[in-house]
Amino acid sequence: MTVRRTLLLAGVAGLAAPALVRPAFAQAVTLRLHHFLPAVSNVHRYFLQPWAQKIQAESQGNLRIQIFPSMQLGGAPPQLYDQARDGVADIVWTLPGNTPGRFPKIEVFELPFVVHRLARPNAKATWEFYETHLRDEFREVHPIVVWTHDGGTIHANREVTKLEDLRGLKLRFPTRQAGEALRALGAAPIGLPVPQVPEAISQRVIDGAVVPWEVVPSIRLAELVHHHTEIPGSPTLYAASFILAMNPGKYQSLPAELRRVLDANSGMVAAEMAAKVWDEQGPAVRAQVERRRENKIIQLSNAEKERWMLTCRPVIEAWITQMRERNIDGAALLADARGLIDKHGAA
Repeated sequence: MTVRRTLLLAGVAGLAAPALVRPAFAQAVTLRLHHFLPAVSNVHRYFLQPWAQKIQAESQGNLRIQIFPSMQLGGAPPQLYDQARDGVADIVWTLPGNTPGRFPKIEVFELPFVVHRLARPNAKATWEFYETHLRDEFREVHPIVVWTHDGGTIHANREVTKLEDLRGLKLRFPTRQAGEALRALGAAPIGLPVPQVPEAISQRVIDGAVVPWEVVPSIRLAELVHHHTEIPGSPTLYAASFILAMNPGKYQSLPAELRRVLDANSGMVAAEMAAKVWDEQGPAVRAQVERRRENKIIQLSNAEKERWMLTCRPVIEAWITQMRERNIDGAALLADARGLIDKHGAA
């Protein structure tokens, strides 16, 4: 073999060598994530975007997630879950409560005066509860994470300091159980997807809404109503549950190495990331609203909270009865949910 041929072969081998040690990703994939809030919303900016960027970085750019906010792929918020099931979108962020009664077991976290005032214990408890009780409930999709936010606040066009102030107040509710709680308390609950709240208030269809502080800026709620009633301590009045769900066929079609990256950013890891948005952005939004001279934040007294809890007790009892009629042990689910919330609340 000539010296020149030897050098040429050595050069070819040298060019090929890095491919043998470089981590191999079979192919690049882009997934479409669809949700109902605008791109300026805190969840979009502080959870979904960072989560997508983390996955892209850890996959060396081979797994990209393109986010479509504000229902840009079409449809209405209550259709998001089925969009993931049917492959209209690869991933969706939505509320199971958008389709009342369809997902009965997760309603346990939406019952009045069950959840913690902070998102982190609720989110971690919900995911742990999912692993034990909810796999069958969400079998039509591949759940990336299921979680529950922090305690919500009553935002209205008049003061609410006591039970009697709720009488006849038309309030938007996010979930079936939040609506039942408001009805028990004397309000007139109206179910609406949260993007419809501003128009409904402007047209006097509703007098306000129950939502967490985190979502207030994205729907300009502090500009539309000026009275905000917080329920002190834990447990708190209500919270809503969420799911980040993926089309199961799309998940299975991913190359194994990309599935591993997605799995590493699912479950409890994603629950912690999501909860951080509510626990960090909620207080920041509250502080902004507090600085507005025309807005007033009201803290319900502990004695008044006890009245509300007693008034809402039949809502929980009715849910347990409804679950029994569906051959579901609601009392056992409630005991497990409360135990998990206490466990993660004490951590």
